Amino acid sequence: MDLQKRNEDMRRFFAERCDGYDDVHAEFMPTKSAITDALPEGTARILDLGAGTGLELFSLFARFPLAEVTAIDLCAEMLARLAERPFADHVRIICGDFFSADLGVGYDAVISTSALHHFAPADKLMLYRRIFAALRAGGLFINSDYIVDSSESEARQFSLYRENDGTLPHIDTPLTAEHEHELLIAAGFTAVTADPVDRDNYLLFRAQKPLN
Repeated sequence: MDLQKRNEDMRRFFAERCDGYDDVHAEFMPTKSAITDALPEGTARILDLGAGTGLELFSLFARFPLAEVTAIDLCAEMLARLAERPFADHVRIICGDFFSADLGVGYDAVISTSALHHFAPADKLMLYRRIFAALRAGGLFINSDYIVDSSESEARQFSLYRENDGTLPHIDTPLTAEHEHELLIAAGFTAVTADPVDRDNYLLFRAQKPLN
């Protein structure tokens, strides 16, 4: 899988669908609010990967009104919507990809929802290591995302992606929960858990950077 092409495909796909994004993703709000529910009291500095229009930040700022969020997304059109949100003065917006943008360091938490199921395992491991480096000691990575139930389903989705001749505008490539767990451990995280959320084929992953 060519990472640069994958990023460009996603940028174009979401730019073309920006106007209807909030309506489509309104049904995903329980998967987004689950992230806020999983954050510990005192969370103040947060990195949001794949922030889009900022839907998950409504519940976050309702609980943590003084939080400072760095939001990264490939799609400038969607980030323009985020910049119009009532909490935008607490958000630093970066238009770029997760692999080349300067993520910063020292975050209490890195969060993501419905954004990371687009990458090959080797690329995802590289990203998880970048996330690990961006967190403070003891910080949390919380990811609410789409998963598949078997290695056969995982392989089939990647095969569909490789064989797509452009007929299909977008093909997801989620991993199994077990594969996600393996990659998080390989990146250095501990206390990795995966809990159901209010949507089929989704899990809430929680992983901690060790204190030392």
